[in-house]
Amino acid sequence: MSFQTGLSGLNVASQTLDVIGNNIANANTVGMKESRTEFADLVASAFGSGGSTDTPGIGVSTATISQQFTQGTISITGNNLDLAVNGGGFFQVTRTDGTIAYTRDGQFKLDKDGNIITNTGANVMGFPTDVNGVPTSITPQKLSIPTGAPIAAKATSSITAAFNLDSRVPIAATATPPTPLSTYGTSVTTYDAQGNAIPENLYFTKIDPTTSPIATGSTPPTSATDQWAIYDTLNATEANGNAAAPVGFMAFNSNGTLQGAYDASGTLQGTYAPTGTTTGTTGQLPLTITNPNTTAGNISPALNLSGVTQYGTSFAVSSLAQDGYTAGNFTSLNIDSKGVLTTSYSNGQTLKTGGMIALGAFRNDQGLIPTGSGEYQESFKSGPVVLGDPSVGQFGALQSGAVEESNVDLTSELVNMMTAQRNYQANAQTIKTEDQVMSTLVNLR
Repeated sequence: MSFQTGLSGLNVASQTLDVIGNNIANANTVGMKESRTEFADLVASAFGSGGSTDTPGIGVSTATISQQFTQGTISITGNNLDLAVNGGGFFQVTRTDGTIAYTRDGQFKLDKDGNIITNTGANVMGFPTDVNGVPTSITPQKLSIPTGAPIAAKATSSITAAFNLDSRVPIAATATPPTPLSTYGTSVTTYDAQGNAIPENLYFTKIDPTTSPIATGSTPPTSATDQWAIYDTLNATEANGNAAAPVGFMAFNSNGTLQGAYDASGTLQGTYAPTGTTTGTTGQLPLTITNPNTTAGNISPALNLSGVTQYGTSFAVSSLAQDGYTAGNFTSLNIDSKGVLTTSYSNGQTLKTGGMIALGAFRNDQGLIPTGSGEYQESFKSGPVVLGDPSVGQFGALQSGAVEESNVDLTSELVNMMTAQRNYQANAQTIKTEDQVMSTLVNLR
């Protein structure tokens, strides 16, 4: 039996060296999980032994080769498409043959069609999302970015203004000389449905509250003390105090807070709380902007004045924004810690409609079947996959511009290799000794 015992030792020592060698060879493989050889002893048995305590051992066998799914070091790469999982979960991918696999290797790429793929050409799977990055389905799909065609232009539908009007200035018509209507003005670039830019100018002038349309068209808030007219077009004779009709009016209280917004006819469009937030109606003034591009037609955005104040400081615009834009080409892709894909375009827009990376978890990670290229397949031992959102529950957070390095510890592997070498030599010595004993027996006279 000693020959068999020694040979079994040589066999498992050789397998151990194979596993160690594979670990060392993949020490720099992204997402690699080290393996270890686990042993079981062999015991001779005979009929009627009755569980005797003096049953001899007859060697060793390899019980299993198990992978260790401990966290690898996160390494920063700076590549936006590189993705590391910090915590539990695997990326789900669909191979070119249609089979599903799982991996921790996040070195992703974009193919010519905008699909997010692995180095083996497998499609990365995820959930579709709305414009806010919220999943709209629990069914995974192949993630794809429209890199070829530009995003369509969007006509301006809203202009949001935040500025301060100087409460110290007199009513423009009573000043000597009359205050030019262009004194307090600003401009913003708006867009039509074809993405053509249309400059929109806004001018503000203090008016007499007793003669303004607010007094007849709508009753202003009782606390309103000052009123301003809003213009978006000035005539050529503006220097003499003439102007086109106002597009709206604003009424302020004694604290400098905007109390009401009114359209050109003096009809109340909204009242405002002391914090500047709109209450009741929309609080937005309807505008009509003449478009030189007659094919696209005029645009009709709403002017939001919730951020306007009237304090005793100089006129200053703190914010003037609009929601339109021209067409834009894809420039970059970013992925946040929750796996939401954000695409950036040359027109300055960012969209979250690209989807969300899906992560898969298993009851028993060590039951997964390794298939090479850092990929694993589900098995009966692993249990069925559970898909979910990154950073939620058992699923780890994602880090863009980084990869998870191999969890192989080279120092430990080198020590293990020396130990396995000693084991191999010792088992070989067992066989050598047994051979010498047999030779002695054969040569007895």
